Amino acid sequence: MSAIGVALRRLPHAEDLPLPAYATPDSAGMDLHAAIAGTLEIAPGSWRAVPTGLAIALPAGFEAQVRPRSGLAARHGITVLNSPGTIDADYRGEIAVLLINLGAEAFTVERGMRIAQLVVAPVARIAWHERAELPDSARGEGGFGSTGTGTERRGAR
Repeated sequence: MSAIGVALRRLPHAEDLPLPAYATPDSAGMDLHAAIAGTLEIAPGSWRAVPTGLAIALPAGFEAQVRPRSGLAARHGITVLNSPGTIDADYRGEIAVLLINLGAEAFTVERGMRIAQLVVAPVARIAWHERAELPDSARGEGGFGSTGTGTERRGAR
């Protein structure tokens, strides 16, 4: 698999933090670290924007997705509020992670903590073709739990 080049600017408040990196050869995401001074507490049911101290310039045709870390979600109920958060190719500001605490206890974010994953992916562009009718499919208009019910073939909702 070949790597694409992405320009990155490390902001002063992240100078001592590691750059995002793949943990294993087949990892899809790279960990983002909290570029905060000291600690930041997130109360149950609350959310906070956590800076990473990084700004990037993705090539045209790509996006970066900010996704939750499964360990934080499983152990503490911490996830990314707008999951996945989308970073467009033309955005040049600092990457911040909107963490929300869905757990029962306050959660403390510490400087350098791995808070989310960053996945870079290609983006397809589309052109709309408005039609009065859409082509038939096996699923039809069934949605919101309609598959696997035994009714999808009859077109029931």
